Amino acid sequence: MKYHFLFIAVVIMCFSCNQDYTPKPKAYLSLNYPQAEYTNLVSEAPFTFETNVLVSKIKLRKLNATTESYGVNIEYPTLKGTIFLTYKAINGDQKNLTDFLRDAQKFTLEHTVKADEIPFFPYENKERKVYGVFSEVKGNVASPAQFYVTDSVEHFLTGSLYFNIKPNYDSILPAANYLQKDIIHIMESLHWK
Repeated sequence: MKYHFLFIAVVIMCFSCNQDYTPKPKAYLSLNYPQAEYTNLVSEAPFTFETNVLVSKIKLRKLNATTESYGVNIEYPTLKGTIFLTYKAINGDQKNLTDFLRDAQKFTLEHTVKADEIPFFPYENKERKVYGVFSEVKGNVASPAQFYVTDSVEHFLTGSLYFNIKPNYDSILPAANYLQKDIIHIMESLHWK
């Protein structure tokens, strides 16, 4: 009788599990960001653009009393990111424009050490006289997006995106993609005063 129960238990165990074990796939975070809504930035700076209403703080400061230069920090605390903008007046001096362009391009290319890829996307709006380049820096880099725009005569604006966390491309990618759309909207809505 004892062996009879043992035999039945062994038979049940052998025939009850006829499927192979399949591990579950790794899960990804479901990050849902709100649809972007924009409002016009009003400031004393010689430019204006639209910012996302998700922005909690915009800090504008004059960088130099003798030259017309401004710094703007656009802070997204929920995404732990900030878009840093720097404005410099060209004042009709082509040497200034050449220097500003060289510095902006050099800053982006300094990321090639850690970047996997840096695609460049030219931007042009002849009607508003806004010409520039947006650069997406892919990889574990400090700044995953940079841009510059100019009218080639009086105004030059450069910007870069930073996060308040250690750069891990896979982790920050959803937030970086969201903020890159805001950067592109800044470029598209920019007006010189």
